[in-house]
Amino acid sequence: MTQSPQQPPNDPPQGGFGAPQDPPSGGFGAPTPPPPPGPPQQQPGYGFPQGQPPQPPTQPGYGFPQQGQPPQPPTQPGYGFPQQGQQQPYGYPTAPMQPAYPTPPQGGGGGGKKFSTQAQIIVAAVVAVALIVGGGIWYAAGDGDGKKDEAGSSAGTSGENKGGKGDDGGKGGGTGGKEKAPANVDSTVGFQLPQPKVTDVTTVDGSWITDKVYVKSGVNEVVGYDLDKGSKVWSIPLDGQVCGASRHMTKDFKTAILFEEGKRTKAKKYQQCTKVGALDLATGKLLWSKSVVASNGGDEPIRFDEVTLSGTTVAAGGTRGGAAFKLADGAELWKPKVSADGCYDAGYGGGEALAVVRKCGTYEDPQLTIQALNPTTGAPLSSFKMPAGVDYASIVSTKPLVVAADVGETAGDGSSISDFFSIDETTGKLKIRISADAERYAARCGSTEVEQCQHLAVGNNRLYLPTEEHEGTGESFSRTNEIVSFDLTTGKQTGDRADAGEKFTMFPLRMDGGNIIAYREPPYDKGGEVVSIDGSTFKQTVLMRNPSDEAVRDAETSFSADYAEFRYEQGRFFISETMISAPRKSSLDEKEYLVVSFHTS
Repeated sequence: MTQSPQQPPNDPPQGGFGAPQDPPSGGFGAPTPPPPPGPPQQQPGYGFPQGQPPQPPTQPGYGFPQQGQPPQPPTQPGYGFPQQGQQQPYGYPTAPMQPAYPTPPQGGGGGGKKFSTQAQIIVAAVVAVALIVGGGIWYAAGDGDGKKDEAGSSAGTSGENKGGKGDDGGKGGGTGGKEKAPANVDSTVGFQLPQPKVTDVTTVDGSWITDKVYVKSGVNEVVGYDLDKGSKVWSIPLDGQVCGASRHMTKDFKTAILFEEGKRTKAKKYQQCTKVGALDLATGKLLWSKSVVASNGGDEPIRFDEVTLSGTTVAAGGTRGGAAFKLADGAELWKPKVSADGCYDAGYGGGEALAVVRKCGTYEDPQLTIQALNPTTGAPLSSFKMPAGVDYASIVSTKPLVVAADVGETAGDGSSISDFFSIDETTGKLKIRISADAERYAARCGSTEVEQCQHLAVGNNRLYLPTEEHEGTGESFSRTNEIVSFDLTTGKQTGDRADAGEKFTMFPLRMDGGNIIAYREPPYDKGGEVVSIDGSTFKQTVLMRNPSDEAVRDAETSFSADYAEFRYEQGRFFISETMISAPRKSSLDEKEYLVVSFHTS
């Protein structure tokens, strides 16, 4: 749920800035005009030439080596490396960034730092020369041979090679997960759903996969679609629009959502997000729904911001209060109390355990505490006080307990992450604080939301992060990145590294037992790929390779990684929007999708 100062002004309208725009319906195959201006603006795949192909510069710029002048060796360490005499922050066991992976150039994925592809090409050419002259650091990005299924190199903590490389060809893979590569990893298009018609910014948060249906939030409803055909199997009508959804689901396919108190009309375009409910996705039924008032009195229903699920407890909250309910019948379990000094629960993280970000202090000088909670009673099991300079915090994982924050607003890239905090959930003691320079790593969290982190994963007592994209080593002007990991006890970078491959970039989707499921975003001339990364060897196994046809590729890349939900399960892959809006006149001929799916045979 959103973290806000005490006694905030009236809640803003539902929705967010920069939501994707709503087009007319249609399937694949129609030509796609250039995207209109306005965030989040989609760019073609990395490495795609814009108009005329860029020409290499004929004259070097000022300060570049002239013909016949050899480059000079570096005399200073590259940016982002510890300098001599540099002190660590006082009072916290801190693991500084490890120099195993030098800082890639700016302009990578996530955090609002994406350049146009043409700009990336120009910057890549300039940076390549600048690194030679100015003492930059060469980024070891693999062989650059461009093999699709090549496993990335993986070095252990002592530097030995744990996994090596090898063309898996869709065979083998890690033994720590349920996802296995099919005999043929080439996918086909399952179905595509056009964005529904709306007149304003509309949240369509929520996407789940069961054994029988793919479930997606629509307009005033939640719909179950046939996994392969996309035909509507069932629909759950709601009193208003979905305004929040838990990313967690029980083994028998139950989850929780938030929705508005009424349907939007021309006379009343905005409704309050006051309803919490539980869904049975196996049967397509709304189990229960209700509104509650805050524990500090009054008769106004709580306006919720986020909802989560831990075991059989649904926890929802907002800046004016929250509540927890039994998943089965909606019986109220507990309400957090607003203390005399104004402390309140800013938001919850669910999953294997339940944790809360509790906020005290003033707007100018907030003090945040992370607490592990008893899901049934709401009683704190442990507490950790965040350092000064943290206005908002996000719960990445509850077991182990990992929290992300932008300390002192130093990230500077919109990712809301400068550091990760690994906390012992039983004692509340800090295990280690991990510095995560936003110039290096491409994970991101919501600016005020508690449980909205993406492009990262936690498992095997490790934190898995994608690096920012950087220049590749193969084809000219190509871009790529890696997934690396940090030990949650020592905070040190482990040496694990999975290369995305030339012209691809990749980020984690989720854990699969001990393995990491990741998505390779495609370049301009290939389809995307889903891979499984063995948690022990870091060898990659391709689970799915999407078609490279232009129309299919355009649909796959029409989603922004920062504003979309990615779900992969048993050979099926779904990409969907989290927010839609009325189409602009300039985009009426474009095809924009609510959902695009792929499956292997």
